[in-house]
Amino acid sequence: MTASFNSSAITSASYDPDSGGLRIVFTSGRGYDFCRVPVSVWNGLCGASSTGAYYNDVIRDNYQC
Repeated sequence: MTASFNSSAITSASYDPDSGGLRIVFTSGRGYDFCRVPVSVWNGLCGASSTGAYYNDVIRDNYQC
């Protein structure tokens, strides 16, 4: 699954529901990988009113590979 975002921080993200792998690409062009991410977190990211805030609150410093 892939999503694009209209965000000042995050350009896009991709998610593999089988492995829980999440890749987030920031507006700087740099991408970061996260592991064992629940599908609920993916859904939350896709539905967040602020993807940057959701990333900081829920994903950042969690789900490290």
